[in-house]
Amino acid sequence: MPDKLTVDLHPIFRSDRDIDDAVRKAIFRAAGGKIPLVEIIPGNGSGKLKNRVLAMLNQPHMKKLYRRVEVAPGNDGMVLVHLK
Repeated sequence: MPDKLTVDLHPIFRSDRDIDDAVRKAIFRAAGGKIPLVEIIPGNGSGKLKNRVLAMLNQPHMKKLYRRVEVAPGNDGMVLVHLK
């Protein structure tokens, strides 16, 4: 069992639907596979993509799946999702 799952959003940053789909699938896959950590890499940039990811993770049906969300210490371009 892997200790983390990584999702890089750089290749799909232009498609909102693909971004939402990739993040949602990663969280559900990690929750189902008992993987404790999901690393989401929106990159640094202007912050729009990171804000979109954080807003999506803040939805009630997503909040039920994880314990906490944080921006990686020392790396503003990575969001860490700690699952239950």
